[in-house]
Amino acid sequence: MKNFYVTTPIYYVNARPHIGHAYTTVLGDVLTRYHKMMDENTWFLTGTDEHGAKVQIAANDLGLTPIQHCDNIAADYQKTWKNLNIANNDFIRTTQERHIKIVKKVLQDLFDRGLIYKGTYEGHYCVPCEQYCSEQELDSDGLCPSCGRPTETRSETCYYFKLKDSREWLIEYIKTHPDFIKPSYRANETLKHLEKEMNDLCISRPKSRFDWGIELPFDPDYVCYVWFDALLNYVTAMGFGSDDERFREWWQESHHLIGKDILFTHTVYWPIMLKAMGIQPPKTIQTHGWWVVKKDAHADVAPDNADVCPEVEKMSKSKGNVITPETMISTIGVDAFRYFLMAEMNVGSDMVISIDSYINRYNTNLSNDLGNLLNRAVKLTAANFDSKIPKPGKLENIDAVLLEKAKNAVCALENHIRDIQPSRGIHEILTVIRATNKYMEETKPWELAKKGDRARLATVLYVSIEVLRIAGGALTPIMPAKMAVLRESVGASTEVSFEELKNYGISNPGTPVKDLGILFPKYLQEKETSIQSSAEKPKKQEKSVKEKKPAPVIPEGCISIEDFFKTELRTAKVIAAEPVPNTEKLLKLQVQVGEEQRQIVAGIALFYKPEDLIGKLVVIVANLAPAKLRGIESNGMLLAASAGDSLKLVTVDTPDFPSGIKIG
Repeated sequence: MKNFYVTTPIYYVNARPHIGHAYTTVLGDVLTRYHKMMDENTWFLTGTDEHGAKVQIAANDLGLTPIQHCDNIAADYQKTWKNLNIANNDFIRTTQERHIKIVKKVLQDLFDRGLIYKGTYEGHYCVPCEQYCSEQELDSDGLCPSCGRPTETRSETCYYFKLKDSREWLIEYIKTHPDFIKPSYRANETLKHLEKEMNDLCISRPKSRFDWGIELPFDPDYVCYVWFDALLNYVTAMGFGSDDERFREWWQESHHLIGKDILFTHTVYWPIMLKAMGIQPPKTIQTHGWWVVKKDAHADVAPDNADVCPEVEKMSKSKGNVITPETMISTIGVDAFRYFLMAEMNVGSDMVISIDSYINRYNTNLSNDLGNLLNRAVKLTAANFDSKIPKPGKLENIDAVLLEKAKNAVCALENHIRDIQPSRGIHEILTVIRATNKYMEETKPWELAKKGDRARLATVLYVSIEVLRIAGGALTPIMPAKMAVLRESVGASTEVSFEELKNYGISNPGTPVKDLGILFPKYLQEKETSIQSSAEKPKKQEKSVKEKKPAPVIPEGCISIEDFFKTELRTAKVIAAEPVPNTEKLLKLQVQVGEEQRQIVAGIALFYKPEDLIGKLVVIVANLAPAKLRGIESNGMLLAASAGDSLKLVTVDTPDFPSGIKIG
């Protein structure tokens, strides 16, 4: 049997779990459950990172010892994961002896081989991040590149790990291993980072400053840098240095799940550390985006730009905008929360979160689409076949097409899970659920019952129950409790495998179906009141509104022709392009729009080199109000299409076609 080893980051014990921590951990749990359905051996690791100055300071502020503080927060994480039905195999804490022992062993070995050496540091130090920054690494305002806060100048003796000597090796490794860093644009970010001057990594902190850390085995006056210590958890937990045979067996199928804010520690420090230890890098480092919140509840935000969009902000304890898992669970429940996390975020992109979006997805996907389908199929079976699965007759084309669609959706789901893209797999299953609701509307089993056409009715209900069995099994890793109820309702086993889901005819005629109540009761939320009620408007305005002819009804999801023509699309020729300093994604373009020259800032640097854009005839939104990105004015917007990890600009394929021509 194939192995599957998946890890979350170990979470720093400076605060209690929030939705970002929950997302990564639920993702790890869901992937583990799916790989079990693939008949694979699985191991799921999570845990807590418990050393460093911030932990010592937090403990002192609470009147606790550092280990007492760590015990409290680690217990909070374990309780939260239990409440979220997380089935991790191991929970590692960096204060455990099994970890400390191997960290010291690794440090001593690297020191003995000359890969750790003593030197003097003079330069910038960020206290909150507990890291040194070179002059080149500071942002344009001279602030820490990680947290954006001021650094302080320090000079001290410390120990360095030889990092820069492996720079060329790492560049080549990333280029020749396309599955190493996902999505691919995060690999491009890492490669761009490696283009900069690289320094060796300071891996020690003097005890004279703080002593809450793992003592260096070759110098008792220092403790280990928290990141060097923490990264090693992925191998210490799996048996490196204590059970090497077990470690080798699992490590070749290791997959790290991380947030984008810790990309470089995992894609630069970590692989070079592993190389020095004689270990291959993990098979995959999958980076996901952030859950962000709107500063303005009425802002219209494009989630893919959330990390540079001024209308949204990352959740932060200091800003008081943190959404906890407990808040979301109390609204609708654990399984609905797990479903929302997996369905809402496309792994890799940022996503705006709100209670409204949570409830809307629950009501639409679960209550309306899936819950109503189950309720309809079970009640019709109870009323017409004594609550037993009927024996189907000969399949008509409409039946066979639906069942084939269900099988194809399961195959697509399996592929998306292997690619660590559960939201895309969920979309495939949801499409089948909606197709089955449409199938019900077209076959009208309630009318077949009235007409007494029991043979055709039996086939329609059998096909519907089969799709429910398949859909319930396919969503079991995401909603284990609710889908166990669904599968029991339609007479299916709670044991699920992909092999079973790909086959038609598993449901046995005569098996009882059960009405176990409404699986996903509709959640009714009071509508928000508008800022200004109609009663507050001037009477003259009310009268004028009443005298207007009623506006034509626009179907949901559509716009009027007048709205369309408000957008002015024009061709534009790129005449110059350059990176925006201190950013990874932004390019500053000069474009020719007819007789006019404009400047546009676009987030396409991960997909296009500046020199490749010169001369391209692109399409822009020409009448967009000017905006500033990173202090640079942008006058227009490029049109582009994205699919998965790739992005392509909308261009005109005739280079000599004029610029400034209106489209539409």
